Amino acid sequence: MNSPITSRRARLGLLTGLVAGSLLLAGCSSSTTAGSTAAAADGSAPVSNGAAQVAVTLTGSECTTDFTSAPAGPVTFTVTNTDAAGLSEIELLSDKRIIGERENIVAGLQPANFTVTLTGGTYTLNCPGATTENTSFTVVGAAATTASDTQSLLAAGTTGYGAYVEDQAQALVTATQTLDTAIQAGDVAAAQKAYAAARPFYERIEPVAESFADLDPEIDARIADVDPGTQWTGFHPIEQALFANQAITDDTKALSTKLVADVTQLQTLTTGLTYKPEELANGASGLLDEVQSSKITGEEEAYSHIDLLDFAANIEGSEQAFEYLKPGLTTIDPTLTQQIADQFTAVDALLATYKDANSIGGYVLYTDALKASDATKLTQAIQALQAPLSQISEKVATA
Repeated sequence: MNSPITSRRARLGLLTGLVAGSLLLAGCSSSTTAGSTAAAADGSAPVSNGAAQVAVTLTGSECTTDFTSAPAGPVTFTVTNTDAAGLSEIELLSDKRIIGERENIVAGLQPANFTVTLTGGTYTLNCPGATTENTSFTVVGAAATTASDTQSLLAAGTTGYGAYVEDQAQALVTATQTLDTAIQAGDVAAAQKAYAAARPFYERIEPVAESFADLDPEIDARIADVDPGTQWTGFHPIEQALFANQAITDDTKALSTKLVADVTQLQTLTTGLTYKPEELANGASGLLDEVQSSKITGEEEAYSHIDLLDFAANIEGSEQAFEYLKPGLTTIDPTLTQQIADQFTAVDALLATYKDANSIGGYVLYTDALKASDATKLTQAIQALQAPLSQISEKVATA
């Protein structure tokens, strides 16, 4: 498998690699996804709508699933959080690479899902924080390889998206070098502007960056993400120095030097990667999760308050992934495609009302007062987009 495109925060030391031969979590649910056919004779997950259907349930401190295996091809994992306050995320790993994920799965809300196309082998389901975090998941057989015209359109979209990611990664390196130049010179004002200029490049390709679970926390961890005794590195301690402390120290300069090295490594890792259509779809949906989980609360840019800039960059990255899929998706479900396009237009128009050319980052600062007055409106707009967008991963995987 090549590069996955997934959602947030698989990093933060949660990955322990593939756990071969581990049994699935105790207390497996007996329910199946609505519309599923009977389970296969070998006990694999049933296929419905062209994809094997696996239901995952988060309850208390347990993460349970109804099937431990599936036939090769598209597999949809539908995750329901019944009452697990401490569990909100599930990841599917191939070796140490994250190939599918949903997070921010809040108790009592609608189930979340992601679809991935899998070939024969052993994978790992990871439920961070569960009594048993890592679980073996087996895929039997090989996925079909016959290409249709729709698949050709989708494949062309993934190629285009790969070039987009490479462009953003290169721009991220350049922007971070500019930030480093200002920091090494001790120029706080210039460094603040450079910080805001660099952030969107990372936020647009965040799902790809987060697939590198060891590198991403080095670049983008917030203070709450850092384990005790672990050094806090990346953008956000620099943000704290520049905006809260209004000072550049030797430690700030060292952090900046490391950040340049880390984003340069990210550029190297993303160069030449290939993607599957459902990875773009999962990533597009995951970026909206990012907005609803961290940007909307103001916790991402806790010192600079340029959260709306990150918000807009996440939306742009999601929209780009959708646009690259759009030609193929239009042949699959033109009504849904148009619905998503219309919702993106509505969200873009809403964000435009917050632009401020005189504010750092080009958007009004996300203050407590603005959060109190506008967070609900912004959330509702994202949810209206997320609902149809979350349907496309299974559609493109089964095309």
